[in-house]
Amino acid sequence: MLPLAAPAYLLAYTYTDWLDYYGPVQFWLRSHFGWQSVSDYWFPDVRSVGGAIAMFSLTLYPYVYMLARVAFLEQSVCTLEASRSLGCGPWRSFFRVALPLARPAIIAGLSLALMDTLREFGTDDYFGVSTFTTGIYRTWFGMGARVAAAQLSAMLMVFILILIVLERWSRRQAKYYQAKNSVQRPQAYELQGLRAWGAIATCGLPITLGLLLPGGLLAHMTLTHLEETLDNRFLELAQHSLILAGLTAGIGVVVALVLGYGERLSKQRAVSLGVRLASMGYAVPGAVIAVGILIPVVRFDQGLSAWIEAATGNNIGLILSGTITALIFAYLVRFLAVALGTVESGLGKIRPTIDDAARSLGCSPTKTLVKIHTPLMASSLLTAVMLVFVDVMKELPATLVMRPFNFDTLAVRVYQYASDERLVEASAPALMILLVGLLPVILLSWRITRERNA
Repeated sequence: MLPLAAPAYLLAYTYTDWLDYYGPVQFWLRSHFGWQSVSDYWFPDVRSVGGAIAMFSLTLYPYVYMLARVAFLEQSVCTLEASRSLGCGPWRSFFRVALPLARPAIIAGLSLALMDTLREFGTDDYFGVSTFTTGIYRTWFGMGARVAAAQLSAMLMVFILILIVLERWSRRQAKYYQAKNSVQRPQAYELQGLRAWGAIATCGLPITLGLLLPGGLLAHMTLTHLEETLDNRFLELAQHSLILAGLTAGIGVVVALVLGYGERLSKQRAVSLGVRLASMGYAVPGAVIAVGILIPVVRFDQGLSAWIEAATGNNIGLILSGTITALIFAYLVRFLAVALGTVESGLGKIRPTIDDAARSLGCSPTKTLVKIHTPLMASSLLTAVMLVFVDVMKELPATLVMRPFNFDTLAVRVYQYASDERLVEASAPALMILLVGLLPVILLSWRITRERNA
């Protein structure tokens, strides 16, 4: 799961510097084989659609892997043993029984990867691949056409909606219930010789290409150019990123806790529908959210400023537009689903009888939440804070569009340096984003392993 910590645009910048014509790989090939120019040999072009697909595959496969792994671990051993008793070998049992049972989880992971691909901006822009997200940004900033940017955003939302509907339709009325045996463990297969080395290579390759290699290259560039990378400007950018990520994570978890607990107390369908609508922002690209928020916020600011000027004669200017308030609101719309899903998972593990016992002892719903539920789900709340914190640190398109003047973040500065081909200066901010992103991934992996062993 570790490559999940690396944004695709960081891999794009790193591999371009490493594999480009003037990079160390092609330079070594020319010097070793005596080639003089690119006409003497063929080398794949990193800045292409194929290169973008490779970057997305290396960073987004953990979505499918995590959900598929959990689905396979939760499958009943009795079902697999029944298939073996009917004459199926290990591979046939996998393809005929285990894989179809894991299909909903695999499709869900694939849908997450597809939605992340549709909303990606940094990689597509750097590789020169024209997509909806790059078109929205260029239309808004390059041509100043707000209406055209809104139309492109609406079209991209249609594609996102189609993906969600197709995922739901593919399952239709299919049910995947299983009689789970939590005591009996599946039989372990001991791999020997070439099979063992093949398994190690297969599992190690995506981790190496998706995290270890780009992380090592970024660390090398940072350490060999410390005076250029770790300066006062870097500390200021880190401070901006930490402020935005910390405020958004704190507010987001509080809002998610209120929504999740409210849905738990109220069994009304309208409340449940409202909570589900509030969590749909994660499927929306950051550029679309930025356009959707900026247009009404600017109109509200203009109307409020005109009303105050007419009433008092003082022009107060814009209040919300171009401030971190609007930017944090965009982050909340974008990442509330991350916090809400984690909080709901923690609340779901608390039995309703505990609520009844607390109420019978005179505790109000608010006191029950603060005194009882919050301590019981402390680990879930910490996980939600970390996930939102890291997602905000990595967010690029919404920050590019909505950030206040002269208030850059680490992600924005990495994008700006990389666009100017100044990858050495971009290495320290990129490395910090990568290291911060590792924290929740390691925590999540540790929790899955602990629950499995328990």
